Amino acid sequence: MQVITSKDNEIIKNIRKLKEKKYRDIGNEYIIEGIKIIKEAIIEEAKIKLIVVCEECIKDGCIDQKMLYEIAKYDCIYVNQKVFSLLTDVQNPQGLLAVIEKKNKEENIDYKQDIIIALDGIQDPGNLGTILRTIDSVGLKQVIVSSKTADAYNPKVVRSTMGAIFRVNIIESNDLLETLKNAKKHKYKIMATSLETEKTIYQTDYHKKIIVIGNEANGISNDILDYADEKIKIPMLGRTESLNASVATAIILYEYVRNKLK
Repeated sequence: MQVITSKDNEIIKNIRKLKEKKYRDIGNEYIIEGIKIIKEAIIEEAKIKLIVVCEECIKDGCIDQKMLYEIAKYDCIYVNQKVFSLLTDVQNPQGLLAVIEKKNKEENIDYKQDIIIALDGIQDPGNLGTILRTIDSVGLKQVIVSSKTADAYNPKVVRSTMGAIFRVNIIESNDLLETLKNAKKHKYKIMATSLETEKTIYQTDYHKKIIVIGNEANGISNDILDYADEKIKIPMLGRTESLNASVATAIILYEYVRNKLK
């Protein structure tokens, strides 16, 4: 087993570049890290281009034999702990990461689903990852993200998805308003979350709707608010005026689920 010990190795330098969005876009690939999410990648038949294994973690028994057998089916490289520390983004790494090819970029929206979530400028990677995980949990297969939304393949986002990144189609929109206008041609209505309305999430139906979730600080952009067919809010009994974007998305999506289960 050959072990890479130099940070100047070309493969190592290319993996390190994937920490930046520019290189993720150029190479059409991204990094996942940890035993659980790599298991998910294998189960979901993600396009695993390369697996990086920390030599010391094999010796310490951090990676069990069954997992070592599974990853041996793929193109693997072995590195020492010093080199692995240059690649990892977590404080207590498990000694395993992989380079994944992005799914073929599906720019076409699937208009057969009841509802579609559209994200207008979500910036926090943790919020974005949690939203993708929640979308997956209710059985939806896609999300529309505006150009101002954080990169869904950011390592922090990928970790937060807990594997949902492999199941949710991420449709990147350069002009979210135009995307929404096109959706209307497919008989969808645009539903915007807003504090400036009396209508609540319990007073609407969830059929053929695109639900727009806005930026954490500024909400939904004015042009999209003006274009929306209806505005809804989550009623709150306490003094807090607004909720975290990922929490709000989860509440709305599970009201959709409650309606489906009637």
